[in-house]
Amino acid sequence: MTWARRIGTNGVANAAAAVVVALTIGYAIVDPPGPSSPWPAWSAWPVAAVVSLPIALRRRRPRAMLVLACATATAATLSGAVAAGMIWLTFVPTVLALYLVAATASATWSVSGLVACALAATGAILLFYDQVLPGLPPPATPSELPPYWPVEIGTICVFLLACWGVGRAVKWKRETTARLVRHLSEAAVADERRRIARELHDVIGHSMSLIAVKATVANHVADERPQEVRAALAVIERTSRGALTEIQRVLGLLRSDGDLAEPHVPVPGLADLPELADHARSAGVEVELTVQEEAALPPAVAVSVYRIVQQALTNVITHAGPTRCSVTVAIGGRTAAIEVTDDGPRHGRPPRAGRGGGHGLIGMRERVKMYGGTFDADFRPEGGFRVTARLPYDDQPDPLP
Repeated sequence: MTWARRIGTNGVANAAAAVVVALTIGYAIVDPPGPSSPWPAWSAWPVAAVVSLPIALRRRRPRAMLVLACATATAATLSGAVAAGMIWLTFVPTVLALYLVAATASATWSVSGLVACALAATGAILLFYDQVLPGLPPPATPSELPPYWPVEIGTICVFLLACWGVGRAVKWKRETTARLVRHLSEAAVADERRRIARELHDVIGHSMSLIAVKATVANHVADERPQEVRAALAVIERTSRGALTEIQRVLGLLRSDGDLAEPHVPVPGLADLPELADHARSAGVEVELTVQEEAALPPAVAVSVYRIVQQALTNVITHAGPTRCSVTVAIGGRTAAIEVTDDGPRHGRPPRAGRGGGHGLIGMRERVKMYGGTFDADFRPEGGFRVTARLPYDDQPDPLP
């Protein structure tokens, strides 16, 4: 509807411009400042209409209308049907058509059109002043504007060059805007891919770490304690089912181009933190969870808090477990504060490699950075590891990271 309305508005504007130019050219032919045309007076209006017609149709076929406008203006000039001293008015439709060609066509086409129109106008005016004008009857009254071919040619060339330059500037701006929009779209797609990759990393990393730990336990006690094997398999089954559900949710975003904030898409939040703690406990980590919630969190911040705690517990399970771990989440003052500490591996076992880096810490740091918060992760002097994060937020709903 908007596109059709725009086409209609442009068509009316072009038609109105064509009528105005035609009336101006016709009046100049009927009452010229110099010698009158040998054609009958009534012919001024058909000539003006034919010369101005390309203005009304120039948006449909810009290049064809440029050729038509230049050809009709040249023919009218060579035939003597124009107003001596005001020939440049006859080439106004050519100027307007050239602007549209410069704004829409390639540089080669627009430059060729500029040069061809300038040469055609120059040649036509020179021939008019050399062959047609001497045969015209002198004006009855002194000329208001003596015919002078350098002025005619200069005026037309200046108009042609000016409109061509404006058209090229408009084309450059449109192309620059299109490239910017395309760049922003590509950046948005890249951000969405990173967001989904981060979600998958958190889901798969946490679940697979827990499954690996329970599978190792089941393998070691398979002969002596079959009851623990069944318990480990139950944890593996529950964890794998939960992971599949989360993976399907995240992959559903790829199929639907949706957003995590959509109502029909379930997202984790603070209410799911106890389940995270239970998963870690089943992997041999003694988790002490404390949630101090003085105000409701926006959904986006709640997901970030959940993912940071999830990744921190995954690192504890992978690199330090079995051990003791403390998780504290404090919500208040428009800030979500998270602290996850562990005592390090028991029995003096050194921590496994990779504790101080990797994609997990990078993902947590990126989530905090999106809210302009602070993040720190380092080994504790007394042993173990600490992860702290502060996420400031306001009361407005934010897009989920």
